[in-house]
Amino acid sequence: MSEFKRRKFLKTSAGVAAGAAVGPLIWVKDANAQWKNVPEKGAHLRVLRWSRFVQGDIDQYMKNVARFTEKYGIPVRIDNEGWEDVRPKAAVAANTGAGPDIILSTNDDANLYPEKLVDVTDVCDYLGSKLGGFYPVCYPYLRPDGRHWIGVPLGVAGVCMVYRQSAIKAAGFDSFPKDFDGFLKLCKGLKEKGTPAGFALGNATGDANTWCQWLVWGFGGKLVDTNNKVVINSPETIKALEFAKELYPTFVPGTLSWLDPSNNKAFLDGQLYLTNNGISIYYAAETSSDPKLKAMAADIYHANMPVGPIGHPTEFQLFFNQMIFKYTKYPKAAKEFLRFMMEPEQMDAWVQASIGYVTPPLRYYEKNPIWTADPKNTPYRDSMKNMLPSGYAGKMGYASAGALADFIVVNMVAEAASGSKSPQEAAERAQKRAERYYKV
Repeated sequence: MSEFKRRKFLKTSAGVAAGAAVGPLIWVKDANAQWKNVPEKGAHLRVLRWSRFVQGDIDQYMKNVARFTEKYGIPVRIDNEGWEDVRPKAAVAANTGAGPDIILSTNDDANLYPEKLVDVTDVCDYLGSKLGGFYPVCYPYLRPDGRHWIGVPLGVAGVCMVYRQSAIKAAGFDSFPKDFDGFLKLCKGLKEKGTPAGFALGNATGDANTWCQWLVWGFGGKLVDTNNKVVINSPETIKALEFAKELYPTFVPGTLSWLDPSNNKAFLDGQLYLTNNGISIYYAAETSSDPKLKAMAADIYHANMPVGPIGHPTEFQLFFNQMIFKYTKYPKAAKEFLRFMMEPEQMDAWVQASIGYVTPPLRYYEKNPIWTADPKNTPYRDSMKNMLPSGYAGKMGYASAGALADFIVVNMVAEAASGSKSPQEAAERAQKRAERYYKV
């Protein structure tokens, strides 16, 4: 089924949750899922969000925004910035007390300034009761004290292995390896065939963080233990870095400077045959009018990240939060906007239009037909189930958010992989850097 026909089918056949919205008062079957909120008169909102990697994302998002304005009479201005640019702008807004009413940011940024954010427990309690509950990984990100939600989870840009099927077959593999040993052998085989792999080692918020954390955790390494004691300089981490050093020569040149768009471009240019990414590469090829890219789309497949020696999934995904800042003049209107955008009538259409680029945080959305309409989409469905949280295995807070924003693990892996430092030296440097955030 072509993507055009598939998306047309999905838009007409997707189910919606029970319950109807009539003005600001919503009643559903679950008595705990009741929503009553009256936005401020004369309200208008400004939202800062990350730029799209999938055109269907922003197209449908803006349609949903228009529906909100039409229903409530509340104008909404949407600004778009790159992932790396949203974080500093959010920090400036928090520190100065001025800026967008709502910011859609990444990972555990909300834990950098929780006292500057509006309590959205009422919104999350309503959504969770109505839509099957949030995945457990949402709680450490946005309910760090166990009681209050400091932001509304949006989901994750699910990251899987993205590969050319013809290339892995030429390298001697009938299917994508499920363990680290097989993964390394595949990358070596791809290099020998002139169809190399490549993984970002620059300060890429999504791609570098996801695969570097996955690699270290897969060997049992971690930045901190359950008591928030820094333990990154460990035998387990050293094994991970030695693995990275053996893996790096199989990469296409230039990965040390790659940011998030880099592997997308290299893959679609035919320079790269295996990387970690969201579904955006496949989406771009599948929806292109270029015959070469359309042919490439037929050869693109996805697989969940292999499991390391530790024996269980250690995926790390790019988590998206939605934060309302206390300086807003319209907190009720802002809550109404987030509640509206997370409802099935809007969210289902958004997920479909972007072919699952964002995996929603509520279990209800597992039933969205996009995950099975094309089997290539299915690995992304369970991204939130399989992931470990930022700051694993410790508690989230200022330290975990700061350490992640400072790319400590990414830089450590890059230093060891490239040979600019030995694995031991890279781990020692990471230990010292992390200790500045996790002060005793």
